[in-house]
Amino acid sequence: MDYLLGEDWEITPAGGATGRAFFAKHHEQSLFLKRNSSPFLAVLSAEGIVPKLVWTRRLENGDVITAQQWKTGRELEPEEMGQERVAKLLKKIHCSEPMLSMLRRLGKAPVTPERMFGNLKTGLDPGVAAMPAVQQAMLFLEKEVGNVHSAEHVVCHCDINHNNWLLGEDGRLYLIDWDGAMVGDPAIDLGMLLYWYIPDTDWQEWLSKYGAELTEELKLRMKWYVAAQAIESVQWHKRRSRFEEMNKWSDFLTGIL
Repeated sequence: MDYLLGEDWEITPAGGATGRAFFAKHHEQSLFLKRNSSPFLAVLSAEGIVPKLVWTRRLENGDVITAQQWKTGRELEPEEMGQERVAKLLKKIHCSEPMLSMLRRLGKAPVTPERMFGNLKTGLDPGVAAMPAVQQAMLFLEKEVGNVHSAEHVVCHCDINHNNWLLGEDGRLYLIDWDGAMVGDPAIDLGMLLYWYIPDTDWQEWLSKYGAELTEELKLRMKWYVAAQAIESVQWHKRRSRFEEMNKWSDFLTGIL
């Protein structure tokens, strides 16, 4: 990376499993560099969802390096997820036509409940499939798969964990880490946010900030997608021998059904 910026820049790995991200610093200027980011990044930057994209450069080997402003700030705390600015930014994302258009151009077809359930059913490890909480959840998913369709398809982040919300020192809020984005029902994002962070007695109040009504239909859709995501999380942690986290997700599944 040094030859891209010059010897005066201090470049360090940013961590992560892929090894494609780096921090770059020169005096008071800081950048976040990434190798082979999705073209989706440019739209996210233009919409103000992530820190500003500064430049994009293609290397001789075909790799593309992107540089974003490095924002000094902090992650949101779990108790801050109920704030209006979180609801407003998520609504802006779900209403963004440029973002939706770009994902479609990149070949992202809407994720249907049938497709999600089919992938889940065929991909389950035998050990996970035998867990009582997972068996109960799979029965629920199969029973309701035909009742959770939505005519609305939006860009879903799919990992709205509080760690992915960045509050800059300038007061701007960003949602980062878009590697798992897909086109689908907004209930995919709404369900996990509400189930994890908002007491169910406050769901209607939070959704009013977002701009939606808490209908029985939305409740079912959110519950369906949350159950599916929770099963995926059980399996993800089991495959990495992270059994404490696996059990937490299993208990979570039991609690929502």
